[in-house]
Amino acid sequence: MSEQREQSLVRAVGGTYFPLALVARMPYAMMVVGVLTLVVSGRGSLALGGLNSALVGIGAATCGPLLGAAVDRFGQRRVLLVISVASSATLAAMAWVVYSPLPDVAVLAVAFLVGATAPQIAPMSRSRLVAIISSCIAPGRRVRVLNSTMAYESAADEIVFIVGPVVAGVLAVTIDPWAPVVAAAALTLVFVAAFALHPSATTAQASAGRTPAAGSARELLRPGVVVIVVGILGVGLFFGSMLTSLTAFMADHGRPEQAGLVYAAMGVGSASLALGVALFPTGFTATARWLVFGGLMLAGALALPGVSSVTGMVVALLVIGLGIGPTLVTQYGLGARRSPVGRSATVMTMLGSGVILGQSLASALTGDIAERWGTQAALLMPAAAALVVVVAGAVNARIGEPPAPAASPVGSTRSEVESERAADPAAR
Repeated sequence: MSEQREQSLVRAVGGTYFPLALVARMPYAMMVVGVLTLVVSGRGSLALGGLNSALVGIGAATCGPLLGAAVDRFGQRRVLLVISVASSATLAAMAWVVYSPLPDVAVLAVAFLVGATAPQIAPMSRSRLVAIISSCIAPGRRVRVLNSTMAYESAADEIVFIVGPVVAGVLAVTIDPWAPVVAAAALTLVFVAAFALHPSATTAQASAGRTPAAGSARELLRPGVVVIVVGILGVGLFFGSMLTSLTAFMADHGRPEQAGLVYAAMGVGSASLALGVALFPTGFTATARWLVFGGLMLAGALALPGVSSVTGMVVALLVIGLGIGPTLVTQYGLGARRSPVGRSATVMTMLGSGVILGQSLASALTGDIAERWGTQAALLMPAAAALVVVVAGAVNARIGEPPAPAASPVGSTRSEVESERAADPAAR
């Protein structure tokens, strides 16, 4: 076995990779909250602010897979360098247009462009690491390294999406409502460009160059891929409905400004157990994990309408978080293993877009339900979202477990890869 095959992932990507990838995610986590704060302050309309935030999410969800497809064709370096400039420009335009005399429709259009040009570093990082694992890690270690990597990536997402809104809030209060958007533009220009230029991008591209030619776009519609997208859409629906219904719950208790702090309890539980997924025995398959932890999400969500105190809500969110973290890790891991040949970045951005789209749609729907029928009705929505996750998990169980990544080493011919994938029911 070659020395290259024996090296660790950290050595393969370099010591600066993980801190850089973590900071490069921050602008994405600041965008939605930053746009909401800016529009509410500059235009004096909460409804318009919410609509702009939703359009940021819709822009990211609709254009994210196109970004992933471009990366699969041209590589991360070129695409991310272009998108870092475009994203910084649209964020700067957002800070200007809100205070301009232009009509609200212009603000909404720019908000969509903010989402459409958002550099989705989380799926890019996952795709890059999957490519490097396939070429630099010994076949016998790939499953465990892949699980550990997906666990870390999910925990990193949780950390960033807790810290990002807090940073945005602090900047808005201490400087001005435009500050979070301008800071996101600056961070994007510096750190997303640095992520694009990092040597690991070349390593991943070299790995991609040794794989067979990319499969057709039709392969993205295979049942094994679609069911993961639906499942992760359910997680996004859960995020949006949970935060919105929690805000209504905290408003009923006279502390709406603390909704974010209480919501963070779910992130703590999610991140902690997400990191532990790599320690699960190999016999605890991805199919089983999805059902078990999706079921835990559903059980916790069903208890929400009966919660009467803030303390009780914190406990419920901690329990729910223990289900969310491993579920996300499992879904991203399955996405990596079921990605059609040469379509890893496309699949990862599809999954990331599913979370954002679900979050945006559920936020709007749950807010309307809370206004019309009250908090108790709104608190039923997270359970409905969790049910989507569990049903998708059950369908995934019928499809079956995908083959281990060790079965498809980089350098195989296309016919060899296809014959190995033929053993996976999800490929048919």
